[in-house]
Amino acid sequence: MLLKVLIALVFLAMLMSLAAGAGFLLRDGSASRRLLVSLKVRVVLAATLLGLLFYGFYAGSLAG
Repeated sequence: MLLKVLIALVFLAMLMSLAAGAGFLLRDGSASRRLLVSLKVRVVLAATLLGLLFYGFYAGSLAG
């Protein structure tokens, strides 16, 4: 159950980072440093999400 909550939290954090990046792009322009940081955060969150999903399927916690 904890794994599913972690997956949901990481996914929501990815969506928030995506929204923040879109806001930075609209406000600051494409040469913004904040936009790059937002992208880096989103990449790390995506890797974390994939790792959690792989672990969940490997451990059998997410098997249907």
